[in-house]
Amino acid sequence: MTEKRMSRWYFGGIASCGAACCTHPLDLVKVHLQTQQEVKMRMVGMAMHVVKNDGVLALYNGLSASLCRQMSYSLTRFAIYETVRDMMGSGGQGPMPFYQKVLLGAFGGFTGGFIGTPADMVNVRMQNDMKLPADQRRNYKHALDGLFRVWREEGTRRLFSGATMASSRGALVTVGQLACYDQAKQLVLGTGLMGDNILTHFLSSFIAVIVCLCLCLCLCVCVSVCLSGVIHCLTETARLGPLAFYKGLVPAGIRLIPHTVLTFIFLEQLKKYFGIRVVS
Repeated sequence: MTEKRMSRWYFGGIASCGAACCTHPLDLVKVHLQTQQEVKMRMVGMAMHVVKNDGVLALYNGLSASLCRQMSYSLTRFAIYETVRDMMGSGGQGPMPFYQKVLLGAFGGFTGGFIGTPADMVNVRMQNDMKLPADQRRNYKHALDGLFRVWREEGTRRLFSGATMASSRGALVTVGQLACYDQAKQLVLGTGLMGDNILTHFLSSFIAVIVCLCLCLCLCVCVSVCLSGVIHCLTETARLGPLAFYKGLVPAGIRLIPHTVLTFIFLEQLKKYFGIRVVS
């Protein structure tokens, strides 16, 4: 008889929040770079510009919205993916085929992206607020204040503007992260050269995030530029030139890589110490 630990449905949201706390400054700088109309600053220059003008704590502007997004978007996609995967694997049939992981990841990510759209919009607004003139700033106190004010001042439909783009991005990100992480970890463990440890988790998550970057970088830029539909986003981004789709390539990777790696390392540690015991 062997014992293993299974993840609880909410572990993905907690792990994502932990990773977001570590990488939020990178996310803020990435959004600032991608929303430049003209490329005037690189990553280090933008970070120094933010600190010089608004102080070090300005790098954490919008953190509450980022955490709110993780507890809606990431919690949903992880809960769907891991719950269904574990249910299908509990019959002793072995791991799911990769194509089923991809389909499940796409469904979970699409659903999570839709649910997380309001928090995503408030997150981008709070991160960009400092760039606006003082009389035009929204000055949301925190994420819940931002969500309430958008609902009160702009209506329910505004909360879900850009849901198509956010859902599409969520599907691609989840396929790249969750499905590819599972498959990479399965292949690494299958070699027999490495055990189920942090090194394996690091290697598997690194492979997954490279796939994720290839799948969804263009959509990430489009979401940051304009949250009002796929066609409009593509058109508006294209007006800035073909290279606009890859504007912020380096900061996108610098933020997404550590966020993905930390999320899975935190998730595996939560699973190891607090997961559900299963004896087989």
